[in-house]
Amino acid sequence: MSRQNYTFTSESVSEGHPDKVCDRISDAVLDAFLAEEPEARVACETFATTNRVVIGGEVGLSDQAKLTEYMGRIDQIARDCIKDIGYEQDKFHHATVEVTNLLHEQSAHIAQGVNASENKDEGAGDQGIMFGYATNETEALMPAPIQYAHAILRRLAEVRKSGAEPTLGPDAKSQLSVRYVDGRPVGVTSVVLSTQHLDEAMTSDDVRAVVEPYIREVLPEGWLNADTAWHVNPTGKFVIGGPDGDAGLTGRKIIVDTYGGAAPHGGGAFSGKDPTKVDRSAAYAARYLAKNIVAAGLADRATIQLSYAIGVARPLSIYVDTHGTGQADEAAIEAAIAQVMDLTPRGIRTHLGLNRPIYQRTAAYGHFGRAPEADGGFSWERTDLAEALKRAL
Repeated sequence: MSRQNYTFTSESVSEGHPDKVCDRISDAVLDAFLAEEPEARVACETFATTNRVVIGGEVGLSDQAKLTEYMGRIDQIARDCIKDIGYEQDKFHHATVEVTNLLHEQSAHIAQGVNASENKDEGAGDQGIMFGYATNETEALMPAPIQYAHAILRRLAEVRKSGAEPTLGPDAKSQLSVRYVDGRPVGVTSVVLSTQHLDEAMTSDDVRAVVEPYIREVLPEGWLNADTAWHVNPTGKFVIGGPDGDAGLTGRKIIVDTYGGAAPHGGGAFSGKDPTKVDRSAAYAARYLAKNIVAAGLADRATIQLSYAIGVARPLSIYVDTHGTGQADEAAIEAAIAQVMDLTPRGIRTHLGLNRPIYQRTAAYGHFGRAPEADGGFSWERTDLAEALKRAL
């Protein structure tokens, strides 16, 4: 039997964190190509440091001659991302940063394994294992520590961008230690918040006075009390932020992007990858399946693992763990999953509508636990498969 009384910690980082700046640019480039060609193949990586952004990777288009035409847009895409995030520092400014674009044509050897042909179905874009997770401890069916760590930073970004809190800068990190009793989250034992500030005279106490009301606004009533430890800007000044303070790279915040350490991770990052890459699309499918299992009342918690081989269409394995909370046999749930959803790369993309420019918005504050959007964004957060799963058992 799993532990019922414990404290668990997760962290989040803001859209201005150096790694998240890179994730945002990579996903914005992906969206730009998908807007032009829904079947575009993109693997885009970004590196950022003082006064410099470097973009690299490969792109596959039905007409590769168009690649040169599209390349001229990449510089402005990067600058628009940096501007929207809010960087206007002397050594990292959207108008003056040097952008180097090293994108090139996709390898023909990779393409031949992925593309459909007369004698084979479209295959997975790579080998690997992907995990999905859901728990009924929050309305979003997400673990509470990561869900509320994200919520704090999203709220601080809102008030920064609205002008309500002009002293806050784009770069920030949050961390929550949540206390569980009888397996349910009941309070916060510690809050860690480090945020860039634009007024050099501000002390840690000054920063806490700014952010504390928003943290209290976001967290459930009663979760903060006299025993909660607060660590706000514990190192003191935090004026130099973003890639000028620390270099950034696409794909370095995979635990922040998923479940905050509450569930396994297959190791593959998401941002900058088109949905033929199962690192992304199958992880979304696994979350979708886990969430629907919990939404259907088949378990209080569910972990799904999918595995793939490059160039092979169907998953090599489907694994379900309901952590002792299941209302049905786990092997039966595995069989039901195979009945109700086509888990080939093409099947996942069709079922979830993934060949659309919906990825830039995923680059910060988590890929999971967000509300499904009218244009298909966060489609993997729908619970429209719950009834089909119950019928299949």
